Amino acid sequence: MSSDFEGYEQDFAVLTAEITGRIGKVPKLLGDEKKQMVANVEKQLEEARELLEQMELEVREIPAQSRGMYSSRMRSYKQEMGKIEADFKRSRIAYSDEVRNELLGDDGNSSENQLIKLREERAHLLDNTERLERSSRRLEAGYQIAVETEQIGQEMLENLSQDREKIQRSRERVSLTIKNCWCRVSCALGKFTVQAE
Repeated sequence: MSSDFEGYEQDFAVLTAEITGRIGKVPKLLGDEKKQMVANVEKQLEEARELLEQMELEVREIPAQSRGMYSSRMRSYKQEMGKIEADFKRSRIAYSDEVRNELLGDDGNSSENQLIKLREERAHLLDNTERLERSSRRLEAGYQIAVETEQIGQEMLENLSQDREKIQRSRERVSLTIKNCWCRVSCALGKFTVQAE
């Protein structure tokens, strides 16, 4: 069951990396090339949503004691998906600005230079934002793993503590049983020696 989930996870990671790369290119493209890129990203976003749905179905099938770890991973994937969709919307706004300028016929040379400069600055900002968000996602994933590891460690300590208590109780019972046996043997030997005399 979890192997299916992990397969979906790998597919999701590859797909989101491709989407992120394409989103970064959208503001730098023009005309039909840009329209095609936007259509491709929309298609891949739909595939990523379907993968998330499959992963969620897999999590529901996992036994309750193991489900917590997978649920927290799902939350982080959903957050990642939300950030990717927000990045895509921002890149489409850049696309919309360009279309608006084309429709308004703003062909002045200085305006075109300014537009190019603005596009470059926007692309640079989007790249930096993307890097920051990737770093944040990695930190978040690392934190989730640390929390899960701590939970597992605490559960193991609790189990060990319970096992220790059981062993101590068993040892005490065995010790009492041995003492009782010695007492009975001593009493029996005492009676036997009295009778022999």
